[in-house]
Amino acid sequence: MEADDTFDLTKYVADDIAKYSGISMPVKAGLLQRLLIKKLPCKKLHMNPDDEFTHPEVGPSFRVISEYTQKFVHNYEVTGNYFFQQEPLIVEKLYPDGYRILNGHHRWAAAFKLKKKKINVNIVNMTHEAEIKEIIRNSKHDKRVTMDLDEVVFFNENNTAQDKAEKSLGFPFNRFYKERLRLGIPALFRILERNGYDIWVFSAKYYSNDYIKALFHKYHVNVTGIVTGTEKRKDKGKGNYDNLLKEKYKKTLHIDNDLVLQIDTATGNFHEHNIDSSSGWSKAVIKIIEEMAKSEEQ
Repeated sequence: MEADDTFDLTKYVADDIAKYSGISMPVKAGLLQRLLIKKLPCKKLHMNPDDEFTHPEVGPSFRVISEYTQKFVHNYEVTGNYFFQQEPLIVEKLYPDGYRILNGHHRWAAAFKLKKKKINVNIVNMTHEAEIKEIIRNSKHDKRVTMDLDEVVFFNENNTAQDKAEKSLGFPFNRFYKERLRLGIPALFRILERNGYDIWVFSAKYYSNDYIKALFHKYHVNVTGIVTGTEKRKDKGKGNYDNLLKEKYKKTLHIDNDLVLQIDTATGNFHEHNIDSSSGWSKAVIKIIEEMAKSEEQ
């Protein structure tokens, strides 16, 4: 199949943005939808106004689109499948209709140029700004902890800063949940909860928030907030609830592989607690948390 060189991508994107501006909003997709729908018609996928792909001053990269087009054609010639070994587009359900592309605009454009009717997708439910604000307002705690899911919370055998993983979930859950928690994360989360901390986890990846909640539930732990897709959010949104964070939380802890960063939210002053993981990472972090609690009581 040859590419359609008559397709006016710039006009299509502008028309789609104009059509849904002011009337569309993300809505939750049901579990069955997320599990069963793995392909969607290209025409049901709408542009993300927050993505640089749709900004006229930046716009799509026609070079990247051309490269994907050539790759898809090559895949078809070799395997009979245009999207062989291609990651699915990340999308979220949209009101009043269709789905919004969160990641993969250039691949969508290449598929559209090739007149492909459908493309592989992964439907996710994201935590949006309004939900984040509501979580912050409804919290009964004045302290929070932040952790990166992929770098710290999830076990990664290629991460030399990590040692072991929690026991794998039993069948059939281990078929659905591919991620395993780092050894000691459930115990650490319970200690944090006991000491009055809200727990916020972040990831640059587009995990569905209900997927992460359910995974934590299998390990008998809860988190306060789940924010994913942070790479695309970093220039937008956070400033809109920064003041809420400062008003709600007197103290913020950021925990990574090497240290616990203790931040006074009002003043911005901070103190670093190095993690001596020789006897176990989680054990060392729990010790730091307990020492902080003792100093607060004095």
